[in-house]
Amino acid sequence: MKPTFIGIAGGTGSGKTTVAKIIQKSLGKDKTSIISMDSYYKDFPELTIEEREKLNYDHPSIFDIELLKKHLEDLKHGIPIKVPIYSFEKYARTGEFEEVYPKPIIIVEGILLFYYDDIRDFFSIKIFVDTDADVRIIRRIERDVLERGRTLESVIKQYLETVRPMHIQFVEPTKQFADIIIPRGGKNEIAMDIILAKIKSILNQQ
Repeated sequence: MKPTFIGIAGGTGSGKTTVAKIIQKSLGKDKTSIISMDSYYKDFPELTIEEREKLNYDHPSIFDIELLKKHLEDLKHGIPIKVPIYSFEKYARTGEFEEVYPKPIIIVEGILLFYYDDIRDFFSIKIFVDTDADVRIIRRIERDVLERGRTLESVIKQYLETVRPMHIQFVEPTKQFADIIIPRGGKNEIAMDIILAKIKSILNQQ
């Protein structure tokens, strides 16, 4: 039985992870695996931490798409994968891995998930989480300051210099590829009910 892939895209802080977790909670961890695109940032061991800090982490070229594609192919054929663990404090991979096993439903979430044709083609259901920019920046500030050791000044600077322009140029246009657009993310109960009903229907047919 080949897994069904569900893609969840949307801007930073839009609620992609929340939507993924709601789906997993409803279906159960025995039936779902979640992969974050954030785990596939390229590694730059030759650069200092100061140099890595200045890289544009919202541009399509920053992701190791070849590795992500290989991992999705492996899961498609029933092969477990080792997802690299990324340190946002060091802007680098830690050298450790999280093993992800094939499940009936594979959920992948990331800001630029629908940008790449060969990645987009994996997904039977493509969801775009559409959340207002002011809500997203507040969520990003809370996350980066509390969880990733960033300063308020650095988060605002990064948002204005790269996050916002990259969102406009690369993330927002991928909304056209979505099968379902969810305003307000996981708080949109009607949209979530529709998505869960569709996924359960797919599971029943497997």
